Amino acid sequence: MKYAAVYLIFINAVTVILYAGDKYRAVHRRYRIPESVLMWCAALGGSPAALAAMHIFHHKTHKPKFYVGVPLILVLHLAAAALIVYGVYIR
Repeated sequence: MKYAAVYLIFINAVTVILYAGDKYRAVHRRYRIPESVLMWCAALGGSPAALAAMHIFHHKTHKPKFYVGVPLILVLHLAAAALIVYGVYIR
């Protein structure tokens, strides 16, 4: 459990940094971080940070892939966590 917490802190920190960096690059018309990288960070456990960063930085909030996809990923993560906590394992 300790390693999972460290991992989640790490992936969420990386996700916020990437979303902030992409917003900065968008404003300054520089090379962008691919959307697939941003989505993979959310899918790999950074969905809470991705959703927060979208609203804090007002970034990717008009793209359906993000305003639908990121909350959906978060719901799936929460459902998986609930299954783990309650000891129900999917086989």
